[in-house]
Amino acid sequence: MIHIVIPVFNRWHFTQACLQSLQQQSYTNFKIVVVDHGSTDGTFENIKKDFPEVIVLKGDESMWWTAATNLGVRFALDNKADFVLTLNNDTIAKENYLEELMKVFHNVSQNTLIGSTALDAISKKVIFAGENENWFFETSKLNHLDKIKMNDLFVNCTRFPGRGLLIPVKVYNEIGIYDEKNFPHYLGDYEFTQRARKNDFKIVCSTKAHIFIYPEESGANHLIKNKTIKAYYNHLFGIRGGAQLKLFYKYAFRYCPWYALPSFIFIGTTRRILGYWFK
Repeated sequence: MIHIVIPVFNRWHFTQACLQSLQQQSYTNFKIVVVDHGSTDGTFENIKKDFPEVIVLKGDESMWWTAATNLGVRFALDNKADFVLTLNNDTIAKENYLEELMKVFHNVSQNTLIGSTALDAISKKVIFAGENENWFFETSKLNHLDKIKMNDLFVNCTRFPGRGLLIPVKVYNEIGIYDEKNFPHYLGDYEFTQRARKNDFKIVCSTKAHIFIYPEESGANHLIKNKTIKAYYNHLFGIRGGAQLKLFYKYAFRYCPWYALPSFIFIGTTRRILGYWFK
């Protein structure tokens, strides 16, 4: 049984489309757990009315992605889930999405986390299929740019976001849940996958398990569009900011190999301070 955990805060139109796409799945052995952490747009009531089969957990406004996701994960673990699939509400799943994720599961070791290939909802082009981190240059090689790799059933990754990641319950049993204290929003998902790899779990991305996303709708991208001093400060230090210098340093010192740390810190800091003005 898969428990699909979806944290939401307002944006009912996205949540509605996401849930409708999950209703159309060819693979049916799953439950949906929505964690509503403070919506004021009728999300909770609308789900109860339009999607009575969906489990809705009430959080509060103090929660961000990590704490809200943890609430859903704890529910899944308490209710004997075999897998947790973390999913954003601004995603639309193809009809065979879950079927393709499980197809990969049956072709890899059981110590494997399985990610999803993301397509731009507008252009329909593949824009993400996992990445492989280069610690020296604080960059990542994006799998979807390698057309030969993408002909395979899955591609290997060294980190993956929480947007469409299928996680066997044994991963949580061995390494714990997400670190909501140190990574309350951004990097909470990347930290989790790095911790999993450190404990000998593998990460792959299914090339055929497709979700459609809206990359311009993230909070970080909204901040980048507003070229003001206040938005710049929030970009670097605010909880919604994509740069998140403090969290970047925590992540770096926790996982970057010591021999690459000076380069990783210098390049990463420079990119975050200057990159805002050139996007």
